[in-house]
Amino acid sequence: LSIAIATLVLGIWIYLIFLHGNFWLADEREEDSAPVSKSGWPSVAVVIPARDEASLLPMSLASILEQDYPGKLSIIVVDDQSSDGTADAARGVASKHGREIAIVAGKSLPTDWTGKVWAQAQGIAKANSMRPAPDCLLLTDADIHYAPGALKRLVARAKSGNYVLTSLMAKLHCESFAERALIPAFIFFFQMLYPFAWVNRSDRKVAAAAGGCMLVKREALKRAGGIEAIQGALIDDCALAKLMKRQGPISLQLSEDVRSIRPYASVGEIGRMVSRSAYAQLNYSPLLLAGTVVGMALTFLVAPLLTMFGGFPANWIAGLAWALMTLSFLPILRFYGQSPFWALALPGIAACYVAFTVNSAYQHWRGAGGMWKGRSQALAKTR
Repeated sequence: LSIAIATLVLGIWIYLIFLHGNFWLADEREEDSAPVSKSGWPSVAVVIPARDEASLLPMSLASILEQDYPGKLSIIVVDDQSSDGTADAARGVASKHGREIAIVAGKSLPTDWTGKVWAQAQGIAKANSMRPAPDCLLLTDADIHYAPGALKRLVARAKSGNYVLTSLMAKLHCESFAERALIPAFIFFFQMLYPFAWVNRSDRKVAAAAGGCMLVKREALKRAGGIEAIQGALIDDCALAKLMKRQGPISLQLSEDVRSIRPYASVGEIGRMVSRSAYAQLNYSPLLLAGTVVGMALTFLVAPLLTMFGGFPANWIAGLAWALMTLSFLPILRFYGQSPFWALALPGIAACYVAFTVNSAYQHWRGAGGMWKGRSQALAKTR
């Protein structure tokens, strides 16, 4: 039996390494984007939903105000009923840079909407009311910092591929011990779920985006039914990607120029971030949850256990699977500038993510699923 299990695990890793969109190479990057265009820059409206983000806006909003974008650039901050002076912080940043921005006072969250999508909807409505209305919408987050020239490169990428949605996976904050241990794996698992190479191919149904940075063609979004079409989505970025891919090609890449400045000081903070949407990813299904736990255990935990405690030849077969697993984690560790020795800890890291997923289901069952800054919204789609 142990030989059969070890062979199965090895087969899983052979498939993942060679037949699953090369997800582990982490080579879909914005550095390979088209050169910056010299003419025909579309107008862009930046929509930033912000709920209690007064501490981060001085850095994130400032980075957008400092972009040297050649086209018309409008900025809309939606103050999502904050209690920390978020709107005043946004005004202060704009005043310091001598720029005007629109600040929308967010209305109460309606039934059947999730908070972020509702805030985005209000910002998009403001953009649609502009005359002339913008060509593109940049849906971004209050914790995202843009390097100089990042917006130009993003728009150039969108133009070069005629993408209806162009998204960059922001490079997450990775300085604390908890972040170094768990953040690269977060991106690794995301790429495993949604191989970027498949996302970027029109002949594949796989669709995903990174909610921190999504450039959308406004008319294409309107044809798709508007942001209202995903009003109850907890995993709003991937829901939007699925919606937009029906309208045309989309693009998703890793980024060095777009970074999250939100820190996670502890394992618990990262766990809560993952748990907020993990069970939604499984469509709130206990059966899928059980399958995920078994699948993760089989994929990440069995190989090291059989390698250390199994008999010959099962231990050798499992050892080869463990080696492939370890090698697959190295590219994303390199991207995040972390020691390759973290790759040896991948089985334990995977166990942490299994625990986060189980906790996500538990929080959902106790009525606190999808918790974000005082809002439990995991059931918004079905309320």
